Amino acid sequence: MPIYSSIKARVVADYGAEYLVDDGTSTWRARARQCDPAVGDWVVLDGVFVTEILPRRTVFVRRAAGSENVAQVLAANIDIVFVVVAATDVNTRRLERYLTIARQSGAAPVVVLTKTDLVDRLVEPVVSAPVITTSTVTREGIAAIERQLRPAKTAVMLGPSGVGKSTLINTLAGAEIMRTREIDARSGEGRHMTSHRQLVRLPCGGAIIDTPGIREAQLWQGEDALDEVFEDIVALALACRFADCGHETEPGCAVKAAIALGTLDTDRFLSYRKLERELRSVAVRSDARLRIEDRKKWKRLATAGRSRARP
Repeated sequence: MPIYSSIKARVVADYGAEYLVDDGTSTWRARARQCDPAVGDWVVLDGVFVTEILPRRTVFVRRAAGSENVAQVLAANIDIVFVVVAATDVNTRRLERYLTIARQSGAAPVVVLTKTDLVDRLVEPVVSAPVITTSTVTREGIAAIERQLRPAKTAVMLGPSGVGKSTLINTLAGAEIMRTREIDARSGEGRHMTSHRQLVRLPCGGAIIDTPGIREAQLWQGEDALDEVFEDIVALALACRFADCGHETEPGCAVKAAIALGTLDTDRFLSYRKLERELRSVAVRSDARLRIEDRKKWKRLATAGRSRARP
């Protein structure tokens, strides 16, 4: 560990009470003092204490699990978000949620489809992001991921437990960096054993931050990200007769027309509306003005409802 003070380093692991930091020549454990760094952060240290977080270029954040409206930073200063999905369990609705979280970070999302050697017929999801199909058994797609990380980009891997994130990192690293469990013979899935966030430097020159499996993939603030994930619905909405169309009972609704024609999948639209409501809820909890507006809106609706009910 360096003995001088006021040095700059990058946080490469988060163990909760302590952090692992690296200044390019040395790696050591440190504690935070009046700040809350995340893996990927560039920080200023005074000996073994992190005293300052340098400005973040991008930040990967979600709403913390539970009922409180609190942001949880999972990683910082990332270039790419690899949204990892097992080919044995492609859930498009869940994927749309993860892509929205990825877009909110400011980094570029890339879908990584793992375990393609376990399926007879590969079905690639239709999403607004590049898709790389991979297998750590046949090494399909490994070179494509390495190209994404050159010359020295940092990526974060996002996805539920058991989709093969740790195995994929081990393959890219060429060593057993992340612990994994045996594959279940019946389900073909493994158990995620990562218990902390960690940045792994790879032979290709880039780095990957692994995150423990996220049981609650909660959205945070950033409605623009939703528009990027559902750009087809946004484009349709622009063609509606009314600018404030709610896509419910209004005449001249281009979204409803597309659903009727079968050019827009109903489940995709319902997914969009669900995520839209979640983002609105987060915004309302964070903004007193929006809370007042929402109370006035529901008061108006209640008054209108009582008026219609009168004989």
